[in-house]
Amino acid sequence: MIEPNKIVDKIEAALADAEVEVTDLTGTRDHYEVEVVSTAFEGKTLIQQHRLIYDALDEELDGPIHALTLETKTPDATGENNE
Repeated sequence: MIEPNKIVDKIEAALADAEVEVTDLTGTRDHYEVEVVSTAFEGKTLIQQHRLIYDALDEELDGPIHALTLETKTPDATGENNE
């Protein structure tokens, strides 16, 4: 089991500007949906974006996280940089 805030902390440590939202899908603290918005994803394929998250959570994916659903976006894709 791993607390959602630990997931947020790990991703934010790896991607300084990341905005992270974590949802526990089962209530058992081992199946999560994670949405991350970061400029670090700009110019990267979806696989490369997900790899950044997998690398940040490497230790957790080898144990306490049994299932992880990812949604990664750049700020432009969310409309946050549009005026």
